[in-house]
Amino acid sequence: MLRSGLVLTFALLLGLPVNAQAEDKHLNVLFIAVDDMNNDLGCYGNTQVHSPNIDRLAKEGTCFDRAYCQFPLCSPSRTSIMTGLRPDTTTVYDLRKHFRDVIPDVVTMPQAFEKQGYFTARVGKIYHYGNPGQIGTNGLDDDASWQTRINPSGRDKQEENLIINHTPKRGLGSSLSFLAAEGTDEEQTDGMVATEAIRLMEENKDKPFFIAAGFYRPHCPYVAPKKYFDMYPMKEVPLWENNFPEVKTAPDLAFASNKPWPWLGANPQQLQEAQQAYWATISFVDAQVGRLLDALDRLDLRDNTVVVFWSDHGYHFGDHGLVMKQSLFERSARVPFIVSAPGQKKKGVHSGRTVELVDVYPTLTQLCGVEAPAGLHGESLVPLLNNPDANWDKSAITQTIRSKKRMGYSLRNERYRLVTWGQGELQLYDYENDPEEKNNLANSPDHAELLEKLMAELKQRLK
Repeated sequence: MLRSGLVLTFALLLGLPVNAQAEDKHLNVLFIAVDDMNNDLGCYGNTQVHSPNIDRLAKEGTCFDRAYCQFPLCSPSRTSIMTGLRPDTTTVYDLRKHFRDVIPDVVTMPQAFEKQGYFTARVGKIYHYGNPGQIGTNGLDDDASWQTRINPSGRDKQEENLIINHTPKRGLGSSLSFLAAEGTDEEQTDGMVATEAIRLMEENKDKPFFIAAGFYRPHCPYVAPKKYFDMYPMKEVPLWENNFPEVKTAPDLAFASNKPWPWLGANPQQLQEAQQAYWATISFVDAQVGRLLDALDRLDLRDNTVVVFWSDHGYHFGDHGLVMKQSLFERSARVPFIVSAPGQKKKGVHSGRTVELVDVYPTLTQLCGVEAPAGLHGESLVPLLNNPDANWDKSAITQTIRSKKRMGYSLRNERYRLVTWGQGELQLYDYENDPEEKNNLANSPDHAELLEKLMAELKQRLK
């Protein structure tokens, strides 16, 4: 009864309508993670990519148009969202360090829910896994976060010898590689993730749950059943030209995530084939998200479940001569992020406010009446769920590291991005007039005052 009262009290304070079902039990959480997915989705305005199920979720909740990761690399980003702490606190900057080695007593997001009686489970990749190398293992998981952990391994893992790799000097986990696979969705690892997550929902539908479904795609190698490749005729896939004048005005470190540059040495035709495969895997994952949403409806859980959809970071595919992640440009730092919460005042809306993945932890605990630990670095997004245009004075900080411990920081507000690599190497972009980041304004006398202001804000935020 205490827990039910907390849900009712929070909902009333927030102005959220409360139905009878919500009064009787805690809200569940279905926590859907995807790996390396950028904003090439219908709900974000991409008219080529087929994503009907993710688009359906957006119509049932709030689609955040300016959501940013804390670090455009899997493990640092996932550590931040799950602990609610920024990378400079966790000091996880690579794919090897575990946050418990630095902050052993931190209470992770699922731990906070478990402390209040929730069943907590993970299927697939939530914390870092080497993908595809560690599929089927616990990877760099956190045992304390879950009561149940399931690690599927499907046909994609078994048939790695069939994969085409256009960057053969690179391992599959960092390559432009793909396979139009035989067989069914359910035989693929991500199909198994959906199947197992649905089973957990079925078995725990009468108790409060926090179930995390972590999909491995569209991370490379880009593997999906052939039918998804057929959605994207090659003649409709962009063919890039090696023409990037922005390299003349931005620091070399801005492009250093790709060696060799451009496109890790791939040619335009190879990049085009990989782009087709990447979009195919997005549509494949979208179909698995649809299975989860259908199961919620079938089990009569939709009115009592908060659904969160997020990617650990964005992904380049040709722009700036880049592919993949680890830059501080928009396509790398920006993520798809959707929240659908029972009782939120407005649904099917977009919020243009600047939000961060560290905001997820305080948002979910507030929505569900769960006590959050002190010291979280994010802010609850509940006000934006009720009013997507609510006053919101918050910028987003994304960082990445280069060799020799050279850290770059990005400060992004609703119009501008400042990037500093130290030693006077700066970038400044005005997205209202330059959405493709072609013109670095850092040395423009007309923008000197703005640059100084944004630098002061970043230094204050990093204290």
